[in-house]
Amino acid sequence: MAPVAMRTAAQSLSDAQSLADVQPVSFWLDDPKKPAPQPALTGDERCDLLVIGGGYSGLWTALIAKERDPSRDVVLIEGHEVGWAASGRNGGFCAASLTHGFGNGLARWPQELAKLEELGERNLDAIGAAVKTYGIDCDFERTGEIDVATEPHQVEELHEAYEEARRLGFEGLELLDRDAVRAQVDSPTFLGGLWDRRGVAMLNPAALAWGLKKACLGLGVRVYEHTRGLELSSAGAGTAVRTPYGRVFAHRVALGTNIFPSLVKRVRPYTVPVYDYALMTEPLTDEQLASIGWQGRQGLGDSANQFHYFRLSADNRILWGGYDAIYPFGGKLSAEMDHRPETYLKLAGHFFRCFPQLEGVRFSHAWGGAIDTCSRFSAFFGTAHAGKVAYAAGYTGLGVGATRFGADVMLDLLAGERTERTELDMVRSKPMPFPPEPLAWAGIGLTKWSLARSDDNGGHRNLWLKTMDRIGLGFDS
Repeated sequence: MAPVAMRTAAQSLSDAQSLADVQPVSFWLDDPKKPAPQPALTGDERCDLLVIGGGYSGLWTALIAKERDPSRDVVLIEGHEVGWAASGRNGGFCAASLTHGFGNGLARWPQELAKLEELGERNLDAIGAAVKTYGIDCDFERTGEIDVATEPHQVEELHEAYEEARRLGFEGLELLDRDAVRAQVDSPTFLGGLWDRRGVAMLNPAALAWGLKKACLGLGVRVYEHTRGLELSSAGAGTAVRTPYGRVFAHRVALGTNIFPSLVKRVRPYTVPVYDYALMTEPLTDEQLASIGWQGRQGLGDSANQFHYFRLSADNRILWGGYDAIYPFGGKLSAEMDHRPETYLKLAGHFFRCFPQLEGVRFSHAWGGAIDTCSRFSAFFGTAHAGKVAYAAGYTGLGVGATRFGADVMLDLLAGERTERTELDMVRSKPMPFPPEPLAWAGIGLTKWSLARSDDNGGHRNLWLKTMDRIGLGFDS
């Protein structure tokens, strides 16, 4: 969505008043059904596979490892509580795409895009099957997602994307004109849309993490929470990981720490933290819901560089997030960055511009968190310690679905197997690392400014963005 025009003083006051009762916590994590944490590890443990990280990446790895070999002895450690970071704070968009969208995949891996799309579709099917098999109550709805145009040049871009997908034989996309998109969700800002009917599911992200934890425990995975992995080293034929109160000796290790500093230090330059923020409204009344006509419960995202994503919760609240992407100097993670009132106020103004019918609705929750961002916008993979350690990171905000694929990749790599996954150029290649400070700060700042300028100028990309495109670097909110 293009930057919001200056709102009147009365509207600005109304925006602020909509935040009067807001709770500064992720709506998904503010749930009485949140499970109690498992005890911390005290003493030493031995296992076949140690998984470090209790977000989606680690949980899927532990679960699939037991599915592949029920006799495998698996331990998972989590530095805080399962699902507390990005896995419990995201928008709940579970996409089939492994490449952060069709366009990014086409630009980077055109020769294997068909295979990547096929693997992504199978991966999303497998997530739905796991939700059913393990009885995970996470409001899984395969409603699809609509990319909406709010500026004329974005309508043209959606047409081009649709035609390119059809030319390459990809089905399942529906192009919507202004009236058709507003028949699905009614906003005066919508000029057109591209509906991916099957490629995205909506879900409750924290409930998915908690359900995966329960499934892991049920299969015999030993889960230790409040147990940070502090140091990793080779130990004979295996590895040793030091924790605050003991050590874990493992034949193999899978790292699912994502935005947190990798225990394989050479991986760290490949990701930077970018903070993203979201609001959640109070539940809409039947009349309010009817005023926007959101019958299909699809996820939505606008097509700007600095874009918004929005969707309905199971109890008919609207989650509204995105636009501001904040990079902290030096890439330092900080709890203080989890909340940013100036961004919340900006998002509230954007929300009421999109849905003026809902003027007067209040927000119940506001929160933020760090996304593990890499320069190619989609995950990268690798091994260390002579193949005894595998890692996956850099999901760049699209990890709800893709982390399950990453778990399969890590397990393939640890097994030393050549599979259809490990043969992919996407898996065998790495993104460009980020430069050291202050170059990273300056480059990211200039890129963000240029993206905002592009949104203001009909999508025109300046020399800086064109250069970033050529060398494979850049940012998207």
